[in-house]
Amino acid sequence: MKIINNNQDNVTLLTELFVEVSEFMKTFKPVFEKYLIGEKRQRPFCRLDICEIMTILIAFQIIGAQNFKQYYNDIILQYHRAEFPDWVSYQRFVEIAPIAIIPLAIFLKFRIEISEKTGLYVIDSTSLCVCENIRIPRHKVFKDMAQRGKTSAGWFYGFRLHLVINHLGELMAVHITAGNIDDRIPVSAMVRELTGKLLGDKGYIKKVLARELFEQGLEFITTIKKNMKQSLSVYDRILLRKRAIIETADDLLKNHFQVGHSRHRSSAGFMNNVLTALIAYTFYPTKPEMRGVDMQYAVIAI
Repeated sequence: MKIINNNQDNVTLLTELFVEVSEFMKTFKPVFEKYLIGEKRQRPFCRLDICEIMTILIAFQIIGAQNFKQYYNDIILQYHRAEFPDWVSYQRFVEIAPIAIIPLAIFLKFRIEISEKTGLYVIDSTSLCVCENIRIPRHKVFKDMAQRGKTSAGWFYGFRLHLVINHLGELMAVHITAGNIDDRIPVSAMVRELTGKLLGDKGYIKKVLARELFEQGLEFITTIKKNMKQSLSVYDRILLRKRAIIETADDLLKNHFQVGHSRHRSSAGFMNNVLTALIAYTFYPTKPEMRGVDMQYAVIAI
């Protein structure tokens, strides 16, 4: 699926994306409605179908637009009413968008499950700031959820997005935690079904964790601290140099797909933004990848 540059390409992208979402929802929607908990209540009237809502939200990220209101009013409503004949106003769309959170989360899981298990993976986390540090005392939207955390770039207030990708740049697992959660805590759950080699930075060093992963068939290779002895093979040291592809993926998510912007007015808007950014990444045609890695023969071209 191509990144679009003009309105004709918009039509192609919206059509292709709608088909992908619709095919997924044919299976998911009946199951989801069957297992809804609690009394069934009449839902607020909404002319837009859930597939159309999801398509509009995901397309915003794929296009690389910076402002959703401008995107919706100036692109969707101005040029694509034919594609969305039951269109609603921007304000109404914002009101109904939260109903897409669960379908988007399951769609992301589906997109991740079709990624290739190559045997070589990289793990890292990145900060999701919800406001500038100076505004923390006045911040209300995520008051009971966001926490202070620290990265190599300094302190932040918000959440951590934990990612695992394969050496082709495809998403294998994602996890969101509060900003003060140790990077090592979600690792076991994220890589439960993976085997091979997992690369991480020195922040993931923990003997118990490495032993646990080794027993499931996953060798956890991390950079070492200054006071530690070098025990890695030449092959593993070269692999660690290529670990930076996940930082490229982080940069792509933040600077093209807007996963890290801090202008959210609700927790639902935050979740929709993160989910659609990650989904859009799975469609990105030129993901960062490790070059010179031959997984079949375990040979690296230097």
